[in-house]
Amino acid sequence: MNSSLIANLRAELAHWDGMIQSQGGPATAYVRRGMARFKLADVTGAIADFDQAEVLEPNLTPYLWQRGLAYYYTGQFAEGAAQFERDLQVNLHDIEETVWRYLCEARLTDGDAARRVLTPIATSVQSDGRRVMQLVYELCAQAATPGQVLEVGGQLGDRGQFYAHLYVGLYHEAFGRGDKAQQFVAIATQSFPQPEDYMWHLARVHCQLRGWPIA
Repeated sequence: MNSSLIANLRAELAHWDGMIQSQGGPATAYVRRGMARFKLADVTGAIADFDQAEVLEPNLTPYLWQRGLAYYYTGQFAEGAAQFERDLQVNLHDIEETVWRYLCEARLTDGDAARRVLTPIATSVQSDGRRVMQLVYELCAQAATPGQVLEVGGQLGDRGQFYAHLYVGLYHEAFGRGDKAQQFVAIATQSFPQPEDYMWHLARVHCQLRGWPIA
């Protein structure tokens, strides 16, 4: 793994450690430290920070999407689905959060049951400006194919291709197709780096936690 990237992430973590120690830990600092911990693959530590942020500021609960993602990577799929369900109560038109709720539900039950959680925003898919996420939503609803997601992503530059490959990989993983999941998430991580994007770090951590080789 790139040593300069890891050094930068450790510096980010140290910054938020210092902020918490010097200022007594405002809730936002715990959220940011949790994000830094997640990017370093310390998922349980990240959840502890998100939980502490919630203790300090209970109104944050429906905005802790980062905790929902972390729950997915600790196998706490019911907790992840519940987090995204709460998030969608204040952000009804967020396709990415409903997709993650779907992914959590699919790991708990099956595709048919998971698809039912897509219903609340089925008429609002145009609200997400990323066309590729609209296709991912349709993939989950069985209204598009992985190939169509990748085709649209290919029309939208590196960012579009990153999201297309990441979510096609996650979709395959939700249904036990590990080889295909590894193929597409690894491509997302290696071929379309987006170090400014939290989701690129998620893709990298995904590979790391599963022992998949990445450059």
